[in-house]
Amino acid sequence: MASTFLGLDLGTSGLRGLLVDATGDVIGSAEAHYDVARPHSGWSEQDPNDWITACQEVAADLRQRFPAEWGNLAGVGVSGHMHGAVLIDKAGEVIRPCILWNDTRSHAEAAELDASEDARRLSGNIVFPGFTAPKLQWIAKHEPENFWRTAKVLLPAAFLNFWLTGEAVTDMSDAAGTAWLDVARRDWSEKLLNLGGLSKDHMPRVVEGSAEAELLCAKRMQEWRLEDPVIVAGGAGDNAATACGAGLLSEGSGFVSLGTSGVLLAAKENFAPRPETAVHTFCHAVPERWYQMGVILAATDCLNWFSGITGATPAELTSELGTELQGSSGTTFLPYLSGERTPHNDSHIRGGFVGLGVDTERRDMTQAILEGVCFALRDCLEALRETGTEFEQLLAFGGGTASPYWCQLLATILNVPLALPSGSEFGAALGAARLAICATTKVDPSDVMTPPAIRAVVNPDVRLRDDYEAAYGAYRRAYPAHKSMQT
Repeated sequence: MASTFLGLDLGTSGLRGLLVDATGDVIGSAEAHYDVARPHSGWSEQDPNDWITACQEVAADLRQRFPAEWGNLAGVGVSGHMHGAVLIDKAGEVIRPCILWNDTRSHAEAAELDASEDARRLSGNIVFPGFTAPKLQWIAKHEPENFWRTAKVLLPAAFLNFWLTGEAVTDMSDAAGTAWLDVARRDWSEKLLNLGGLSKDHMPRVVEGSAEAELLCAKRMQEWRLEDPVIVAGGAGDNAATACGAGLLSEGSGFVSLGTSGVLLAAKENFAPRPETAVHTFCHAVPERWYQMGVILAATDCLNWFSGITGATPAELTSELGTELQGSSGTTFLPYLSGERTPHNDSHIRGGFVGLGVDTERRDMTQAILEGVCFALRDCLEALRETGTEFEQLLAFGGGTASPYWCQLLATILNVPLALPSGSEFGAALGAARLAICATTKVDPSDVMTPPAIRAVVNPDVRLRDDYEAAYGAYRRAYPAHKSMQT
């Protein structure tokens, strides 16, 4: 019978498994969820053993519902949230909870590393507080016993690979977000590792995401009731996997995501970093490809925050705006609820409204919030343009794209048409499954990673372009003034 493939997407709130056939068509999916611990302000942690439990639940669910297809499993690919630090001792046991991507406790350590001579030159990036390297610096300072017990430092997806195969192995795209990888050479940098008192011995073996990493270990084979050998691919960080699922490998292709956070990603065929723009430049999950992205830390999170304050659901809030753009609200919202990455690299900045009056209503504030998120993504676009990136069209997805108003607003403020995919299977889990197909069959990634069907294209509203351009100018001027009030 034909082979099947499993894509596992290890998200911040849950793990999703996607079972596909050899053409990438979906057979079935399953999900399991877990919590995030926040023991102190700015901290964000998870127990990696919760990921294993979730993976076992997903595998059992898929095996029960699709027994014949599950029995023909030939390959597995893992996507995971990036930058997390999982510490493993010599016995292969987890030492402490994983410090997650959105944990900001290591901001001082990040600044210290970023000021070193080699950090930006070799990694191609600013050392952000969310990256892995400053987390290990923080552990060395505040938990030295845990630091000295550490035999391996694994990213979340690499930890799942470790559980699946028994081997410490990661992929290029995920490793690029540590600030330890020489992103141009696609290998660990001894110079960068030595800055934090580490060496290559502490790192997993690094492979291309579409290449074979290892075989599924005997224990997993037995637990999963499989007989024939199963290849585990290198896998990918979540954004690279999403790009693979959306078929974005070539120069000029990209996506914008209106999720909890916001991402504007561009596929690149060459390595051309501009770290001073706060744009991330990472290896793609396929050979000889890179990608760049701007990241904002709060997108739909801003609307969810306002929903919690007002008691109205996000859908109720956006429905008050209708579907037709009427021009700028006249109120400026700065969406820095958790700090900001691109272009400010500012973990301390917080959000705010400018221009509230006695006549300001709830709908005006909702409109300002949506505009503020779009302006922040426009900041990302301008930063990407400084690297030579231009888009004729962007794929758009994420929870925020359920609002026609928000889609039209974003297209107008970016002045780029937005293509809305049909269906829901074009994300990280599909990308991980496609990487498994490539690793197992050795097929060229460009033959597997094709774009999704498009249900609609949202074009910019040319009537209001000048109005929103002026409002964007006001938004840009607000940051330095706002910053001066918080320092």
